[in-house]
Amino acid sequence: MQNNRYSIYPCINIYERPSISSKISSQIIYGEKFKILKKVKNFLKIVTVYDKYVGYIKNKKFINKFKPSHKVKVLKTRINKTNTYLPFSTEIEIKKRKKNYVMFEKGKWIKEKDITFLNKKEKNFIKVFKLFLNSKYKWGGKTHQGIDCSALVQLFYKFNNKFFPRDTIDQIKTKKGTTNKISFRKGYIIFWKGHVAVCIDAKNLIHAYGPEKKVIIMSIKKTIRRIEITANLKVKKIFKI
Repeated sequence: MQNNRYSIYPCINIYERPSISSKISSQIIYGEKFKILKKVKNFLKIVTVYDKYVGYIKNKKFINKFKPSHKVKVLKTRINKTNTYLPFSTEIEIKKRKKNYVMFEKGKWIKEKDITFLNKKEKNFIKVFKLFLNSKYKWGGKTHQGIDCSALVQLFYKFNNKFFPRDTIDQIKTKKGTTNKISFRKGYIIFWKGHVAVCIDAKNLIHAYGPEKKVIIMSIKKTIRRIEITANLKVKKIFKI
């Protein structure tokens, strides 16, 4: 069995166990590379190449040859003449160009203005996070259809071709930081147990927040106080993005 595969679906769920009734732990988007560890009935146990995330996906048709050159830079881009969208950070291989469109698969076209080169970086993290503003909160999600707090942060790093773990339990270990910050600044990442948010300035943060059921901008101080009162959690670490 050749283990390397690439997804050709806009988004598929990664489950904790080989069952669709199992909890969704993450997702794979179009063009994402993974390795097959083993087959389990109608599922594949896989590990993603980018962040070494292990879980189960439904056994579908995948490809083993793929040379992406571009990626989606907008929240979502519609596949022409369909109601299907490729999500932010999707990697594609351009097969053909016509007017203002590019074909990434036979008969499948998207607007060229919605993509950029793979090596293109976006240092403006606020611009990236605000793409998802008001997107639905979804545990395990990482697209416009639903996203969780750790995916929101990870996607910024992934888009900039840098490694960053999928879950907060691992993200918090990536850099040295502090818990004793009296004043906050733009670009500070704030971690709690099981949650993460990013400061967009000295007073406000942005995060995918379960209680509000969406990606939202909130007051830093009010958020810290609210999480401490409702979840009995204090800030565990703070470091710069």
